[in-house]
Amino acid sequence: MKKPNIVLILTDDQGFGDLSCHGNPVLKTPHIDRLHDEGVRFTHFHVSPTCSPTRAALLTGKHEMRSGISHTIYERERLSLKATTLAQVLQGVGYATGIFGKWHLGDEDAYQPDKRGFDEVFIHGAGGIGQSYPGSCGDAPGNTYFDPAIWHNGRFEKTKGYCTDVFFAQATRWIEEKRAEKAPFFAYITPNAPHAPLQVRPEDEARYAGKVADKQAAKFFGMIANIDDNIGKLLERLKELGIERETLVVFMNDNGGTAGVKVFNAGMRASKNTVYQGGTRAASFWRWPGTLKPADCDRLTAHLDILPTLAELTGAKAPRELDGRSLVSLLKNPQAKWGDRMLFVHTGRWEPGQPPSKYGNAGVRFSHYNAVATKNPSACWQLFDLDTDPGETTDISAQNPALVQKVNAAYDSWWASVLPCLENEDAYKTAPKVNPFKARYEKQFGGSSK
Repeated sequence: MKKPNIVLILTDDQGFGDLSCHGNPVLKTPHIDRLHDEGVRFTHFHVSPTCSPTRAALLTGKHEMRSGISHTIYERERLSLKATTLAQVLQGVGYATGIFGKWHLGDEDAYQPDKRGFDEVFIHGAGGIGQSYPGSCGDAPGNTYFDPAIWHNGRFEKTKGYCTDVFFAQATRWIEEKRAEKAPFFAYITPNAPHAPLQVRPEDEARYAGKVADKQAAKFFGMIANIDDNIGKLLERLKELGIERETLVVFMNDNGGTAGVKVFNAGMRASKNTVYQGGTRAASFWRWPGTLKPADCDRLTAHLDILPTLAELTGAKAPRELDGRSLVSLLKNPQAKWGDRMLFVHTGRWEPGQPPSKYGNAGVRFSHYNAVATKNPSACWQLFDLDTDPGETTDISAQNPALVQKVNAAYDSWWASVLPCLENEDAYKTAPKVNPFKARYEKQFGGSSK
């Protein structure tokens, strides 16, 4: 395969069921459906249960806990400075790299994306626009989804418009610049939408007002419709620039569903921040016109596989000892051999100062099974056969003691391997008194940070 430009779109808190191509009876996503229909679809693709963990695993090819991440706040969202990112890997083979939207892997200077391989940085702070938590995790003060102040290459830029429109517009301008320079590019587009608070353009909310009983779901669907519109504009611009057939576009979501699950959850159990299917199953669409043939691939795949895949496609050297596998063989032939694997999942999120919770909301995906442990301190594994019970309604652990024993032994070994990597557990004790984004904002525009 030839070396492509890469556009990777990662939405925030949109679930697997929040797409019309996955059967949602209300929401319409025609442009994302195009990515589905015109690309390779990984139908059993999994991510982490929440956002920072998924972003860390995607960018490193390793389970997030190997990079010190066990939460989304309390300094435990900071990506270890020892980690090598996908952006750094691609920079190594001549790619221009840009991030547009949400970072959420550390707001302090040393952890910022310009230090982690991104040439172009256009982001908000914290996990969401306007959010602020004790310690380092926080956005610019007073920010909302409309006209947000965005951190752009070392300075704040006061933008005009709705946040998703702003991020896609900036990404498109940057892509146009790279096209003119004839530089291969990696555009990482990470809108904070449709994450709460559900601040939505009135015209987008109106698309679904009265179509669902839950007013919050109408707002949520309106935010997704706006994302879909922007993806449509981006695809059209790639065509106008003459680089559609030179560009791989990947679409995925970052964790299980949220505000839309009451309307439709694709028959799955649970949602974000769980280790059931509804918490980790995600969309994964790979569109590269003229190179990839549209097809479904039912192999067990994950966000961990993004880095090794893109490294192989671009001729880059991937870091050693990854948890992920390259998907290139499956992109070429979705029915290619693919050995069984175990994917380890943990929600993390134990309270600050508490010891890591080994069996608190842990999961192991393998073959057509999902093993789930939700009790602490001793393991109590539930086991579900996803072929016959995709809704995970019937625990078959008692009938399969050998499988449970296999899971427990593998999980014990995995847990022992990640414990030494949890370097951020006590960082909250020395966290800055003022969010770095707030301090930067007040330094640039005036005001006190006290």
